[in-house]
Amino acid sequence: MTKRMILPLLFGLIGCAILVSLGTWQVKRLAWKEATLSEIDARIAADPVALPDELSQPDDLYLPVQATGTFGAARLRILVSQKKVGAGYRIISPFQTGERMIMVDRGVIPIAEDLPNGPLGEVTVTGNIHWPNEVDSYTPEPDTKRDIWFARDVERMAATLGTEPVLLVLRTATPATPEITPLPVSRAGIPNDHLSYAITWFSLALIWFVMTGFLLWRIRQRTV
Repeated sequence: MTKRMILPLLFGLIGCAILVSLGTWQVKRLAWKEATLSEIDARIAADPVALPDELSQPDDLYLPVQATGTFGAARLRILVSQKKVGAGYRIISPFQTGERMIMVDRGVIPIAEDLPNGPLGEVTVTGNIHWPNEVDSYTPEPDTKRDIWFARDVERMAATLGTEPVLLVLRTATPATPEITPLPVSRAGIPNDHLSYAITWFSLALIWFVMTGFLLWRIRQRTV
């Protein structure tokens, strides 16, 4: 090996090592993400518990809860588009349970329809506590004149409805409201692209290795 080959070789080995380490890190992240998603699935499907006195966003995310109370007359409509449902409105209603007032995401109604009038009486609801992360800098402001929102903003919805900043995504209600199609909370929107990232980094490492080998071969050819 000539002196002219040492620097390209070191540069190539360092580059390959960095790319391989990034790919390995993504493999570890993939294992962590899959374990996290499995834990979320298990929590969503678990037996419901009574609504806790205090809720913590990191600890109680997706917590299955059952509560008995009455829906308030107010409601918010969140414009959505769902597969097999089409365009419609998510209905967010205040729910009085004991001395507490929380919000319940009751599901979707077709865009051309609205909730039926009249009280429902006492209802037992089962669902999952959720803090959906749907608001960003591109989210339009709510159209208050038409009562149309474009994302579930828990803090802002709670201030509008006069409830706690607690959102229960409905799974079942007894008695049910047949006009509304429940859309249970799920982890479907949580990305898990770590496998593709790992493949990308390992592919780049292979390309880097081949290019380094080709460069060393060219240097050797010139020095022969």
